[in-house]
Amino acid sequence: MTIENCKIIELPKIQDPRGNLTYIEGGQHIPFDIQRVYYLYDVPGGAERGGHAHKGLHQLIIAMSGSFDVLLDDGKDKKRFHLNRSYNGLYVCPMIWRELDNFSSGSVCMVIASNRYDEEDYYREYGAFMRSRWGH
Repeated sequence: MTIENCKIIELPKIQDPRGNLTYIEGGQHIPFDIQRVYYLYDVPGGAERGGHAHKGLHQLIIAMSGSFDVLLDDGKDKKRFHLNRSYNGLYVCPMIWRELDNFSSGSVCMVIASNRYDEEDYYREYGAFMRSRWGH
């Protein structure tokens, strides 16, 4: 898979004067079943998160509040996404290096994942990721 497989997915948005509602159904709005949900918050100004790739995990990254950037890298191409709407999610397929930065004050990043946490699924060093991906 390449960076071209990663894209913004617009989620259903039900508008109501009392407040809007967005929902996500695995296999319906996103191309995987949901096994895990986690979120990042209270990220200090100037801090970065991510800095890894997954061997087999699919993810949807959503800015639930505030905004942040996601830099994706497949070893050949790089693309930056600015997330700032809770009804948009960034689909990230396996074997894509990701870095999150430029967090606004009070931002909350929610990640929906296709599998439960498994340390064996991670590439935490860029060099190891590149060697596995492209044999460099």
